[in-house]
Amino acid sequence: MHHLNRIASKELVVGLPKLKFERDKLCEAYQKGKQTKSTFKPLNVISTSKPWKLLHMDLFGPSRTMSLGGKYYGLVIVDDYSRFTWTFFIATKDETYHVFQRFVKVVQNEKDCSISSIKSDNGREFQNEKFDRFCNKLGIKHNFSTLRTP
Repeated sequence: MHHLNRIASKELVVGLPKLKFERDKLCEAYQKGKQTKSTFKPLNVISTSKPWKLLHMDLFGPSRTMSLGGKYYGLVIVDDYSRFTWTFFIATKDETYHVFQRFVKVVQNEKDCSISSIKSDNGREFQNEKFDRFCNKLGIKHNFSTLRTP
């Protein structure tokens, strides 16, 4: 800071304003650039009383790196009660319905359980006629999260 003040006072740099530089003072632009949104505190509340009552689903991708099986997307399903997570890698978004359909059949056959409701974002891979018919047929309530919320 001492050197900057000396350079500014002696006008050694053309166009440098005559300012008094202070030590440990942050400029306003730097402070705004470093500001972040406050995070939500995690809730350790389980909203269901049994496994398989509520499943959360989301699709991610396309990823920059292809998986070993040649897939670029991933379907993530999380059980609300146990927080157990399944990840299915798929090549295209339109495979989402078929993967979910197979998953539900495996759950019903192997675990002898029925899924009460699912929650997903408003993506077209979840909000379409095939998903609606399948969920209605099995009595699965399909909830959607609010738009533009994580």
